[in-house]
Amino acid sequence: MNNFLRKKSLLLVVALMISQLSFGLKPVYVSPKGSDSGEGSFNSPFLTIQKARDLIRSKKISGEQGPFSILLGKGDYYFDHTLSLDEQDKGLFISALKDEKVRFTGGISINPAEALPLVGGEKEMVFPLNVRSHILMVNLKKLGITNYGDLTPFGFGHPLSSAPMELFVNGKAGHLSRWPNDSIVPVVKVLDKGSVAAEGDKDSRGGKFTYSGSHPSLWKHQEDIWIFGYFRYGWADDAIQLASIDTVAKVLATVQPHLYGFSSGKKWNGWYAFNIPEEVDEPGEYYIDRKEGTLYFYNPGKIDHLEVSVLNDPFITINGTSDITINGIEFESARGAGIEIKSSNDCVVKKCSFRNLGLYAVNISDHKDGAVGTKNGLADCSISQTGAGGVQLFGGDQKTLTAAGNFVENCSIHEFNRITKTYCAGVQIGGVGNRISHCEIFDSPHVAILLSGNDHLIEFNDIHDVCQSTDDVGALYYGRNPSERGHQVRYNYFHEIGLNHAHTSAIYHDDGACGMAVYGNILYKAGSWPSLIGGGSDNSYTNNIFIDCPVGIYIDDRLLNWAKEMVAKGDIFDKDLKDINYNQPPYSVRYPELAGYWDENPAVPKRNLIDKNVFVRVDKLIQGDKKYLDFSENNLITKIDPGFISEKDHNFKLKDSSKIFRKVFGFIPIPFDKIGIRKNK
Repeated sequence: MNNFLRKKSLLLVVALMISQLSFGLKPVYVSPKGSDSGEGSFNSPFLTIQKARDLIRSKKISGEQGPFSILLGKGDYYFDHTLSLDEQDKGLFISALKDEKVRFTGGISINPAEALPLVGGEKEMVFPLNVRSHILMVNLKKLGITNYGDLTPFGFGHPLSSAPMELFVNGKAGHLSRWPNDSIVPVVKVLDKGSVAAEGDKDSRGGKFTYSGSHPSLWKHQEDIWIFGYFRYGWADDAIQLASIDTVAKVLATVQPHLYGFSSGKKWNGWYAFNIPEEVDEPGEYYIDRKEGTLYFYNPGKIDHLEVSVLNDPFITINGTSDITINGIEFESARGAGIEIKSSNDCVVKKCSFRNLGLYAVNISDHKDGAVGTKNGLADCSISQTGAGGVQLFGGDQKTLTAAGNFVENCSIHEFNRITKTYCAGVQIGGVGNRISHCEIFDSPHVAILLSGNDHLIEFNDIHDVCQSTDDVGALYYGRNPSERGHQVRYNYFHEIGLNHAHTSAIYHDDGACGMAVYGNILYKAGSWPSLIGGGSDNSYTNNIFIDCPVGIYIDDRLLNWAKEMVAKGDIFDKDLKDINYNQPPYSVRYPELAGYWDENPAVPKRNLIDKNVFVRVDKLIQGDKKYLDFSENNLITKIDPGFISEKDHNFKLKDSSKIFRKVFGFIPIPFDKIGIRKNK
């Protein structure tokens, strides 16, 4: 045997030993270069993960004991259907081989050579003269790709559904051709606000409104044009199909109504149009002719990789099982979610990345009326460019206040809301007793964390550059149910929150929200109202530092006036409280103040403690009536640096000599250097 072969054999043996020591003694191997007629060994790997799963199931049936691993060689693994894991698969470890790049894709790769110039083709005249030379076209039908998905309404009030086919060029998501490319067109005058379902009108009549300018007259193909906008409120996005365009009267008529009816006059009451062939006029834009099966896109220059999404369902579902780990895998280019975990225990997704998905990356929950799964979560993962949010983190039983202990920790979640813009959070947390810790959540038009349920822990997170293009919004948002309490929000850094918009907050206790303890947080340039307490009670702010904010604490008594119906007998709060037997255990024991909710006027905010906080260059300490706050004298208000390590570098850890320790009795140092993602974990 020559030296080269000896070295190669030695390397294979070493790799095999490492994989077995690291991942368990009974691995089954899979490779894009393998074959399902192979043995599943290191030298004869399977081609598909399903084959490896089935082999391990048969081994267990025959009595062989684990632990078992499925180890994946480098390369792309195309998914056209879901890998389902259940009780038969408990104790399974699925992982990339050490240091190998393993990519799960729900998209079909297209040879860039299949992208032909538009010029000279029969569709050349559809596109404006000035862009024809930049447009490439791909005959998808000729390649056997025929499922393009359908455009449907999406946004606030619509159920989440898988995205239609999307195009990814060199790993970057494109978008359906739109006009204007980077702005909105104002709604000028509403001629018919359409049926307003929020007011009880259910006849589904579309609306009509006027626009300014003449650009829509350039669109010759109007059969499937859609508009997206904030048609009444700045927190309710919607995508609606156009029924007609009157380019003489400059009137748009819609097929569907908007939930709250069409309106004008606010800066967000505008729209852009999309899915228009004539508007493929800059890199990133594409259009799919669904009748002919042809993709058109603007040539971005050098094209190394073309891909269109096909997979509608999750890559992996984990259902009613335990001790399954997914490790070191990239999930990309699908129309739906990445992984779904239901009613399971100790199932963890580690060191994975998720991007270019149509919905959320990971959904963790329990089956309705099923077993409460526990200790499931994500760790050390990256999530970006998702169509909706990052993670849906549920679990636990609100009737019994049984905690799930599910978690998202040490994850980077950013550039989400690529399609649906509102109420699809970086992490949507619900149920009972779940945790978000040491995450960085940023770059989003709306909320970072959308919270419901009870007894959640939000700690050591770096949350910034969210609430960027919506109104009346909080980076951390919850509300409208006084039984949902017991949350701890501690040691988080909220900064650069929606500063260009009128009504943005770091922490938003909306519509009577109660029972949150906010402790040890840094709020720097954290919105127009960093803390907004909307009529609720039993919220405490202690040991926090507010820096360079226009307002410190906003408080109102909305349940005494415009929102008084919420506390009326038989209305929403009454129903929610009765639903969980609020005055009986476990609620009356866990939250003693809740048992007497109706005994003292619930419309009056009470027991909102503001103590041991520091306000640095806060223009207005309190907005609203101070009588609704228990604002102690043990808060420091200052215009100067109170003793940060380096304010100019935004290092807000306190020096030992900080005057805060002298001026605020009992103030505890905030572990600023421990906030955010832990490196080299």
